[in-house]
Amino acid sequence: MNTVDTLPQLRAAIAGARSEGKRIALVPTMGNLHAGHIALINQAVERADFVVASIFVNPLQFGPNEDLDSYPRTLAADQSKLLEAGCNLLFTPDAQVMYPQGMAQHTIVSVPGVSTGLCGGSRPGHFDGVSTVVCKLLNMVQPDIALFGEKDYQQLAVIRKMVADLNMPVQVFGVPIVRDHDGLALSSRNGYLNPQQRANAPALQQSMQAVKAQIINGNRDYAALFEQLDRDLQTAGFRLDYVELRDALSLQPADVQSTQLVLLAAAYLGSTRLIDNLIFDL
Repeated sequence: MNTVDTLPQLRAAIAGARSEGKRIALVPTMGNLHAGHIALINQAVERADFVVASIFVNPLQFGPNEDLDSYPRTLAADQSKLLEAGCNLLFTPDAQVMYPQGMAQHTIVSVPGVSTGLCGGSRPGHFDGVSTVVCKLLNMVQPDIALFGEKDYQQLAVIRKMVADLNMPVQVFGVPIVRDHDGLALSSRNGYLNPQQRANAPALQQSMQAVKAQIINGNRDYAALFEQLDRDLQTAGFRLDYVELRDALSLQPADVQSTQLVLLAAAYLGSTRLIDNLIFDL
């Protein structure tokens, strides 16, 4: 596996793969890789001939009081994991490569509709940063396919809409959530949890599973269900950010016509913000 950090190096490597007729996959990440990221690489290896991963902790998607400076950076360990998984090329640009004129002077890609509410409501400007950097990476690599995790469900919807709206010639694949043995969705931010918080963290998914079961059994009193979820999470030490039921295809609020649903929640455990979702059919 080669590691490059400039655009000319990246494009030279991509051109070499293209000249050999290889199908190219891109897996964008912010590093500190875990089994969820490696599942993306594994899927990419199955679907393409040449797999490109990127590691870039994107300052444009962090708010002023968020964890940009403390976000874990583990390049050497990440390289070992990517090499073992069969990645062919790692792109590790810095902010000067991605935003040579500075972020304040950079064109912003904003995706309306699906970026509203949920994490978009809790983190103003976050999805403008996500869509801008992903748009840049897709233009830099020009892959045939790109893979993203379903844990960040709203992010996946934003990227799919951006790709469709801008007629970008890339197939976007979502890869199911990878969970720890106790059901906690894997996340780089799980490392912020102390031992007691880590022991309590599965309560988020467990409380969501209880709501899902009630909905499947015909309970439509969503307000009461969400209030119970909030109480359960408070008992486990959480502070709820949001919980919503959306149409899994459109990400609009669920209505009587919605048959495929997604339950989405975000909650703080101490200062760590965890997100999760459950997709299910009625």
